[in-house]
Amino acid sequence: MSKNNKKVVPESGKALDVLKYEIAAELGLPVGKQMSSMNVEFATELGTIPSYSVKEDYWGHIASRDAGAVGGTITARLIKKAEETLFSL
Repeated sequence: MSKNNKKVVPESGKALDVLKYEIAAELGLPVGKQMSSMNVEFATELGTIPSYSVKEDYWGHIASRDAGAVGGTITARLIKKAEETLFSL
């Protein structure tokens, strides 16, 4: 595994975050700003989410499979967009 984690386009971080939350919403995953206070309250009462860890950008309660689905969907969309761009030239 490479230790070089430099982004080719550093400005893309914000756009990727937007895409990440958009896809999470499409998949019905309760993360970040999408978590209503009632859901968080119930989850913390049930012990599903530790109350000290609830913050705006929290993904700790999401299963690895679901987080992987978000990443995979991001990759698929980026590849599709790149192919569309290449083939439209």
